[in-house]
Order: sequence, then structure tokens, then C-alpha cells
Amino acid sequence: MKIALIGYGKMGHAIEEIALSRGHEVPLKIHSGNTGECTPGNLSACDVAIEFTGPHSAVGNIMACLRTGIPVISGSTGWLHEWDAVQRFCHDHNGSMIYASNFSVGVNIFFEINRQLAKLMARQPNYDVHIEEIHHTQKKDAPSGTAITLAEDIIQQHPIKQQWTTENTGNKNDLTITSKRIDPAPGTHTVQYDSDIDSIEIRHTAHNRKGFATGAVLAAEFILGKKGIYSMKDVLGI
Repeated sequence: MKIALIGYGKMGHAIEEIALSRGHEVPLKIHSGNTGECTPGNLSACDVAIEFTGPHSAVGNIMACLRTGIPVISGSTGWLHEWDAVQRFCHDHNGSMIYASNFSVGVNIFFEINRQLAKLMARQPNYDVHIEEIHHTQKKDAPSGTAITLAEDIIQQHPIKQQWTTENTGNKNDLTITSKRIDPAPGTHTVQYDSDIDSIEIRHTAHNRKGFATGAVLAAEFILGKKGIYSMKDVLGI
């Protein structure tokens, strides 16, 4: 499989290492210094694109891949206010894509645990819930896409929480996400339910970027030959 890497920072390098170890090729690597090489001709020479850039460039990169006719895996966060438009664009071009706020296999299992715990805690009004996320100082968005996914999954189940917020407003309808930026942390996410009697906590801690990179390559392998929009739940059979 020939992979186009759009975004060749630390994550891009980690993805390349995993891809090569699994027998794939990476003939196209786009970074800030060669964006002009992200052309239809260069993209169409690849089987799939893996896009890890930033919120301001992600949508354009995704659409460029879909317009060219190659599947795209995107792990960029901070752009989901344009998600509906990207979905329509994908369908209109008979394309295929996978977006995930986090491609780590462990994190996607953590998402499922979070959903199940939220269902149980929805019947326990004496507990309040909050989320904390810690990342390295180079991370461009806060809160993280992973923390937002955790929060939105909780809100779907919780009878009181109506929205997430980055500040403790004192409003019982708000779910607070606390973001910390500390080097060299690759990513830690904690969901905690507190009552006067006790606390219940679940946590995922990434030790390095290999988990994210491996999940992205697994997603690329999964989407070959498929049309439509998929998620990591599809990739992992959850």
C-alpha cells in the first residue's frame, strides 16, 4: 500500500515508522515546506492518505484527497464545526474517509468504557463528573479532541449535563474539561465522578505516539476498497 502523509511532524514520522514496519510505502510526505507538492497527480499515485495537520488546513487537505479519489484518514482536531460540509463533500464525490479524534486502540477502548460508565452513572444523581486532559505544550488545540469526544459521549447519557465548558461555571448543567499543557506528556485523559462519599475514576495514559500511529495505519488498511464514512469502531469491530 502506498501512503501519502499529509503532515510530517512528530506524528507523521511515527506513522511512517509503523507503516514501513508493516510493509507499506510512503512515497509522498507533505510538510510546511513543500505544500505545493500536495497536487492531484501526486495524491493519485498513492492508495490512501493519512492527514495529521491542524484545524486551519485539515478541511482543505481532506477535500483535496476526496476530490482526487483517494481515501483519507484524518486525525486533525479542532475543525468539526465543518463536519457536516465534509460529510456531504465525501458523499458527493463517492469518497471514503475515517475521522477520529484519537486513533489509539487503547483510547478507543477507553471511549467504550466511558460510554458504559456514563450509562451506569446516569442513574446516580449524587455524583458529579468532570474531565481532565494533559498534553505536551506543542498541541495546538485545547481541549483535546479526545476530551471533547469523552464529554459528548457523557452528555448523551447524563440526565443533567447539557454542554461541556472549559471553565468551572458552578452550573450543574455544565461538564467541565480542564486542560493542562506539560512537556513531554503525549496525552493523559481522566474522567472522574465525585460524591460526598467516594470517587470513581477512569484514566488513559499514552506512553508515546506509537499507539496513535498504529491505529492510523490500521485505519488506512481497513478503508482500502471501501466507500463511505467510517469510524474507529468499525476498524476495531467494537
